[in-house]
Amino acid sequence: MASWGEFAAAEPELAAAGKKLFTQYGLGLAFIATTGADGAPRLHPITIALTDDQLYAFIVPGPKQHDLQRDGRYMLHALQPEDIEDEFAVAGRAHFADTPDERAKALTGYHQPHAAADHLLFRFDIEKAMLATYDYRGQWPPAYRRWRAPATG
Repeated sequence: MASWGEFAAAEPELAAAGKKLFTQYGLGLAFIATTGADGAPRLHPITIALTDDQLYAFIVPGPKQHDLQRDGRYMLHALQPEDIEDEFAVAGRAHFADTPDERAKALTGYHQPHAAADHLLFRFDIEKAMLATYDYRGQWPPAYRRWRAPATG
């Protein structure tokens, strides 16, 4: 697993393209896929906080919080642009990171100056990333770039 900063250092162009897609509407937006307690996939839109070295999200009370606390596996998929079908996604493991220092750090990359106390903070470590780019709508296949964090042992 790698932090956003480690991923960006290893693949700066891929990370820059991903950041551009995550923040294309002025704030960090993504769909998050988690796994429910029954094993079923769950998909929700969320707002992310992206700093130079970490990817965070303040998660509101509800199914997403429970899923991430129970099973930290996730996938984040950026919203697609209106004019083309480019895609960016990262997957890995989310970690509960709700300390005052981490909250302050996450707020530097967030669209609001604060987050409600019941919005728990999670840090997203990245195992893999994928970017698909298209020259025109409907192009198949797109150009793919993939990255996987080096194994640690």
